[in-house]
Amino acid sequence: MDELEEELKCPVCGSFYREPIILPCSHNICLACARNILVQTPDAESPQSSRASGSGVSDYDYLDLDKMSLYSEADSGYGSYGGFVSAPTTPCQKSPNGVRVFPPTVPQPPPQHHLLPQPGSLPPIPRNSCITCPQCHRSLILDDRGLRGFPKNRVLEGVVDRYQQSKAAALKCQLCEKSPREATVMCEQCDVFYCDQCRLRCHPPRGPLAKHRLVPPAQGRISRRASPRKISTCTEHELENLSMYCVQCKMPVCYQCLEEGKHGTHEVKALGAMWKLHKENGVEFEACLVAQCDALIDALNRRKAQLLARVNNEHEHKLKVVRDQISHCTVKLRQTTGLMEYCLEVIKENDPSGFLQISDALIRRVHMTESQWGKGTLTPRMTSDFDLTLDSGPLLQTIHQLDFVQMKVPAAPMLQLEECCTQNNSATLSWKQPPLSTITVDGYILELDDGNGGPFREVYVGTETICTVDGLHFNSTYKSRVKAYNASGVGQYSKTLIMQTSETGLPPCDIQSIGTVAWFTFDPASAHPDIILSNDNLTVTCNSYDDRVVMGNSAFSRGVHYWEMTVDRYDNHPDPAFGIARGDVLKDVMLGKDDKAWAMYVDNNRSWFMHNNSHTNRTDGGISKGSTIGVLLDFTRGILIFLLNDEQQGPVAFEGLEGVYYPAISLNRNVQVTLHTGLPIPDFYTPGEADPTSSVC
Repeated sequence: MDELEEELKCPVCGSFYREPIILPCSHNICLACARNILVQTPDAESPQSSRASGSGVSDYDYLDLDKMSLYSEADSGYGSYGGFVSAPTTPCQKSPNGVRVFPPTVPQPPPQHHLLPQPGSLPPIPRNSCITCPQCHRSLILDDRGLRGFPKNRVLEGVVDRYQQSKAAALKCQLCEKSPREATVMCEQCDVFYCDQCRLRCHPPRGPLAKHRLVPPAQGRISRRASPRKISTCTEHELENLSMYCVQCKMPVCYQCLEEGKHGTHEVKALGAMWKLHKENGVEFEACLVAQCDALIDALNRRKAQLLARVNNEHEHKLKVVRDQISHCTVKLRQTTGLMEYCLEVIKENDPSGFLQISDALIRRVHMTESQWGKGTLTPRMTSDFDLTLDSGPLLQTIHQLDFVQMKVPAAPMLQLEECCTQNNSATLSWKQPPLSTITVDGYILELDDGNGGPFREVYVGTETICTVDGLHFNSTYKSRVKAYNASGVGQYSKTLIMQTSETGLPPCDIQSIGTVAWFTFDPASAHPDIILSNDNLTVTCNSYDDRVVMGNSAFSRGVHYWEMTVDRYDNHPDPAFGIARGDVLKDVMLGKDDKAWAMYVDNNRSWFMHNNSHTNRTDGGISKGSTIGVLLDFTRGILIFLLNDEQQGPVAFEGLEGVYYPAISLNRNVQVTLHTGLPIPDFYTPGEADPTSSVC
């Protein structure tokens, strides 16, 4: 059967014959393929005119010669038809069966309305058209009938149809698990062959599948072969084709996906362009790699030229020094030789008195010349060695370590809007990496502005994907964003999230007159381990006799705030401390012992203000069970005032306060207090007065 299938395929297109025609050489070809390989020959020089010259060659002999001329340039892939000097050349191609064919484009004459073909008829064939059999390569000039002059091979067409039907009859179900049953239908949308049982189980005629078209297996096989490349449809919108590509989600989408808003704000590109981009990515990457390596080679060659220039300079310098020394020695040698000749002439002098007059001076000259030669005149001033040792070890090691960078900077994180919230003056933000991102992340950087449109600042750096920021301004709007980082660098920012901290809960007129009202509790995370919390973190005591510190879970930086604490238990006259503190205050000493806290500590008789272990303003009046201590923090003036049983205790405790402060208290096991928040400031105090003590009731 496999051998028969090869006999039923066209040598040009490689598919089963469609409307086959018989050429004079008895070979077959599809009618459409025959039109594709037509060649138009020049009017002035045709095979007929060549034969009329009296060559005496038969038709087929002439066509054989024509074929030889055609393949005279086979090595180059080009051939000329009919041996004409001016004949056009056309590229040589191969059919799917390996047969060389020459399918040049047939030039079409300008359309003339009165010559337009009728519907269903073939377009006219240009004059002097030539067709070459793709199997035996014999050429033939078409007459006026064109391709209609070739008989159709009805027998071959029938054999092809019966063969395709027999193959279709053997189609099996593609979803049967063990022994596939014979397929009864094919779904054109799913492109799957089903038997009756699998169709009922996997392709029920309801829901979105009810719109699919089921055809017989034979028809499905033919349509699958004849149809062009399948156009994918959207999984969410069955009737819409995938025509765009969402860059952020990295998936194909349809126009309805964009209109519904799911991808409306995302960057999208044409599907064909992205398909081509991804297919060519390997070629572009290879070209980029070659370019980078070539750049390194060019840089190495330039450095090689620079080093060779240094060697040449060193060589020239050494030669110059040696030449100078040779010249100097030559002069000295000439002078010494002259002195020696003069001494020989003096020795020949016979006048004793004349000889003695010049002998002493001559001896001194000889000694001087000898000493000059002994002072290194003949010692080489330059060695023949080159002290230029090329250190190529680090570079060679770097070349061996040259590799692809496996990591890239992380993608922009996605804020989890459903988990982001504000409470009082705290903001909680949550984020995650994009779902399809595979890039390693070492940590995140969270940034907030100042709540007043100012610049962003870092508030968290770490590996967590959720963060709560305390100490923000009440009734303020903050912008937040987050980015990820790894060893390759820092990625892009996420989208900016705008968050509003809590308002006061009072009418605007009251806000302006009494300040800001805040609700908070004691914070277990900030408490010393000996601290015991209860009553939803509103009641606090301690299991140690030493003083221990606990702070509130909200911080203040502006506005006017007031809260109270009621003494529930008071034994053995301890001295608890009440006030405010920085976030890094000491937790194992009395509040106010360090420079991070501002407090009032009080016993059963009197009280003191304390900051940085400095005690001031002792005031009579102590506490007992049931007493109430009030704390009033006014950022408009930067002052702190304490109250005892609804009356101000002492003068203004502290001034010049600015920054971020937490409510705080220190106590031991002999004291238990309960916190009360969300309170308006006392009636005696009016924000903006020069001296608040003058308004005490």
